Amino acid sequence: MMLFAEFAEFCEKLEKISSTLELTARIAAFIQKIEDERDLYDVVLFITGRVYPPWDERELGVGVGLLYEALENVSGVKRAEIEGMIRECGDLGLVAEQLIKRKKMTTLAFEELTIRKVRETFDEISSLTGEGSMKRKIMLLTGLYGLASPLEARYLTRLILNEMRLGVGEGIMRDAIARAFKAEAETVERAYMITNDLGRVAVVAKKEGEEGLKKLKIELHIPVRMMLAQVAESLESAIREMRVAAVEWKYDGSRVQVHWDGKKVTIYSRRLENVTNALPDIVEEIKKNVKPGVILDGEVIAVKDGKPMPFQHVLRRFRRKHDVAKMVEKIPLEAHFFDILYDGNECIDLPLKERRKMLESAIKESEKIRLATQIVTDKVDEVRKMYEEAINAGHEGVMVKLPSSPYIPGKRGKNWLKVKAIMETLDLVVVGGEWGEGKRSHWLSSFELACLDPVTGKLLKVGKVATGFTEEDLTELTEMFKPLITSQQGKKVEFIPKYVFEVAYQEIQKSPKYESGYALRFPRFVRLRDDKDVDEADTIERVERLYKLQFEVKRQ
Repeated sequence: MMLFAEFAEFCEKLEKISSTLELTARIAAFIQKIEDERDLYDVVLFITGRVYPPWDERELGVGVGLLYEALENVSGVKRAEIEGMIRECGDLGLVAEQLIKRKKMTTLAFEELTIRKVRETFDEISSLTGEGSMKRKIMLLTGLYGLASPLEARYLTRLILNEMRLGVGEGIMRDAIARAFKAEAETVERAYMITNDLGRVAVVAKKEGEEGLKKLKIELHIPVRMMLAQVAESLESAIREMRVAAVEWKYDGSRVQVHWDGKKVTIYSRRLENVTNALPDIVEEIKKNVKPGVILDGEVIAVKDGKPMPFQHVLRRFRRKHDVAKMVEKIPLEAHFFDILYDGNECIDLPLKERRKMLESAIKESEKIRLATQIVTDKVDEVRKMYEEAINAGHEGVMVKLPSSPYIPGKRGKNWLKVKAIMETLDLVVVGGEWGEGKRSHWLSSFELACLDPVTGKLLKVGKVATGFTEEDLTELTEMFKPLITSQQGKKVEFIPKYVFEVAYQEIQKSPKYESGYALRFPRFVRLRDDKDVDEADTIERVERLYKLQFEVKRQ
């Protein structure tokens, strides 16, 4: 059974490494030596900053406030002083380390903190609900900190906040698993894309090697990473790329993956969050109109008087936990399905044209359950007509797909291209903000943005956005971000990275001011993308590509 101290010491070493190759090699050597499968599972997740796989409904529900109380209990240091320490160093993990050095509380019996103990405590914390749950959570956290050394406290805190600061993204962990257990990186990648559980992938790789990973199959009620599309330069270039294309409307809604086994329906968002309870109307329609034993890919849109409502209305339905019935009446939804991943057996390796036939046989269309409109053509005029119909109907444009292409989970490639009417935007992670002035003083009124380094998982700042918000937006966003504040200095705050903004801009400029090396000129908030997870944000490579594209456009 692994001691948490061994894990913390290893994390401290990783934190000092900048080379991705060295990070990969060190992690591979470390996980290769872990004998206990449960420890291996947890260590792989913990290094990437996760307590549970992204689709798992369990969550700790521990904000900064609860950590303050637990640390106050253990150290005897008052909250006001803890907050002052946070303002100075901006890292609650380092503050926890300093506080444990001053620890007042002692345990009656000596007990070493283990990975298993941390896991069991996390599981208990995530199971707590209702009256008295907050007090119990504080007690359990106090118990963990009571057993922790200063270094253990640093990484325990960062793990709880999902902010390990190790620079270890999914790509590094994938390559480390492949190296540790002598499997091809592509095999590990596919296994991860269909299980969305790096811990499980590591355990299977250790026990059964590459052959075991290849045997992993899509399962009902375990979400598959959704296939993604690239932006096409134009309709003409998209058709030129495909020659013959399957063309569908691009709906202005939210992506969903539906699992239906004949008894239970589970609906996952693009972020692989379970949103089933928020969509009872869609669940009932699926039970009536969809053949059991399938996994479907589609888009949910909000519709009123035959016209699509703005995308944000769909997200309000997704986020609703209480009074769902009222919201069903207020924001009626339709589901439009365009792909099938499972029909008793995996079908992602079949060509799109065959999957479309299977999809058509699996669905009986109704008022709320539809097949995405599709034509197959090699004529640009027909595609342009369909594009105009989609725009006139209030949608974003069209998807242009290669009829012979397989469904490749989690990949963004040229098999699917999107053509949109709106200007180019970026999806960026919100990492900080600033309180407003005057009548906006009770709102967070500007937000600091970052793009993703997909290799290291690090977030690289590209500027901040302060325009495009309505007062309703600012009220809602302030309530969302307040529990995520990790430090405050004056009016400036830092957040646990959790949410993504879609941002329009006039231009991308070179800038030494930000870690990315770039800055957005005149950025404007378009919408909250809480259908996207942080690791789906736009990358530094895309920012660089759009920066260069500006000069190509100017030369034309």
